[in-house]
Amino acid sequence: MGSFARSESGLPIQPVYDGWSLTDFDADAKLGAPGRFPFARGVYPSMYTGRPWTMRQYAGFGTAKESNERYHELVGAGTGGLSVAFDLPTQMGYDSDEDIARGEVGKVGVAIDSIEDMRTLFQGLPLDKVSTSMTINAPASTLLLLYQLVAAEQGVAGDRLTGTIQNDVLKEYIARGTYIFPPKQSLRLISDIFAYCHRELPRWNTISISGYHMAEAGATPAQEIAFTLANAKEYVRAAIAAGLDVDDFAPRLSFFFVARTTLLEEIAKFRAARRIWARIMRDEFKAQNPKSQMLRFHTQTAGVQLTAQQPEVNLVRVALQGLGAVLGGTQSLHTNSYDEAIALPTQKAARLALRTQQVIAHETDVTRTVDPFAGSYFMESMTDDLEAAVLELIQAVEDRGGAVAAIEQGFQKSEIERSAYLIAQEIDNKERTVVGVNRFVLDEEEPYEPLRVDPQIELDQRERLAVLRTERDNGAVDRALDALRTTAQGTGNVLPPMREALRLRATVGEVSHALRDVWGVHVPHDTF
Repeated sequence: MGSFARSESGLPIQPVYDGWSLTDFDADAKLGAPGRFPFARGVYPSMYTGRPWTMRQYAGFGTAKESNERYHELVGAGTGGLSVAFDLPTQMGYDSDEDIARGEVGKVGVAIDSIEDMRTLFQGLPLDKVSTSMTINAPASTLLLLYQLVAAEQGVAGDRLTGTIQNDVLKEYIARGTYIFPPKQSLRLISDIFAYCHRELPRWNTISISGYHMAEAGATPAQEIAFTLANAKEYVRAAIAAGLDVDDFAPRLSFFFVARTTLLEEIAKFRAARRIWARIMRDEFKAQNPKSQMLRFHTQTAGVQLTAQQPEVNLVRVALQGLGAVLGGTQSLHTNSYDEAIALPTQKAARLALRTQQVIAHETDVTRTVDPFAGSYFMESMTDDLEAAVLELIQAVEDRGGAVAAIEQGFQKSEIERSAYLIAQEIDNKERTVVGVNRFVLDEEEPYEPLRVDPQIELDQRERLAVLRTERDNGAVDRALDALRTTAQGTGNVLPPMREALRLRATVGEVSHALRDVWGVHVPHDTF
């Protein structure tokens, strides 16, 4: 791994410390070597001593043009990857001019209705050099195909595109709610995406199986990992049942977790998660490719722990959370802006969030050695304890018939709600301190001017859609949507006819409605 780094005192820092542990790196050891099964110490041998993690910043608001300007600013500031936030209508597969979208267009992310919006969103950005993550689930296939079409217009082939779609619908039924189709049809669509990307976009991460949103809803670290890995097992089973070989799609699976302020438990959580997933893939699914056994993950700092009171204190929280993610071995990281508990982040706040990562990467010494906590009595004990708790919860899901059956029974949701209630009680009783909220409060908060979304955005988006529907070949669009419906009724892959419809300027809502016509929508139980 080259010459040693040096400390401030001029002392050598070894890239890896392993003298205390097994030296033969037995495949069944709890630790082993970095980059080797079971990957407890990291998925790559050199980790950040080679290069730092990808620094992503989650952005997107209002119109595609405004978001494009923000992306150019972030790239200019040194971010290595973009992370796109979509507005609620887009996340739910509706167009901006539908009645259900009123008042929500451009509010929590960017509104994308057609290829024209996607073209504007990425105008002037080098899609062969920038890695793009899209936080989109039920209509993930639609947004991915729009991205591929726009890249092709730039002359960038699919095999050069890198990035991630979240594409994790099961957690939507558990904790978030932006689902469209019933679970069975959602799993079919996800399997189609796996197969399509294996052929067309081989470097794309086809799913980011998310514990983040469950954690935001109140899941403990053990619940976050257990329910995420249980969902992941369901996706793997669905893909295998659809005829895919595990080693054809598993290397492109990725995960998405939260980083809380309790950084020691968070570090142990990430280490335990890697170890558990490696054994699941090797022992249960017989994956042979080491890349199929690696748990690669993106981390976002904990939005639920941001406070509107004394918002500048969030800078400290985010720094600690980001440090925990790095010490835990994340592959990419988004650090929240300090003002996000109030409104969309301002440009200055977003830049400060990125600078937080850059300070961790370039001003601290945590990137000079791999897995600096390995061998800590506390860390190894906590990792073991978390692993045991996670495995117990995964077995509880399996005992109920797997993730989908457990979701239908309300198991994960009720467990998370119970944890959330306990946390709320602890805060109310001051057993859990939240600085600025239940201790160290100010008599009067300082004024703050948040970023606001102009309501004119919705009117402009509606007008653009009206022009689009006038200018395009509507007969060709209708025939393409009919072809999509026909494929959805059978067993073929729905992405090729979907891509053709989008190329002809069908909208996100029209594509989603075509699938709704065939597959229906998920109707949750009112009570469990």
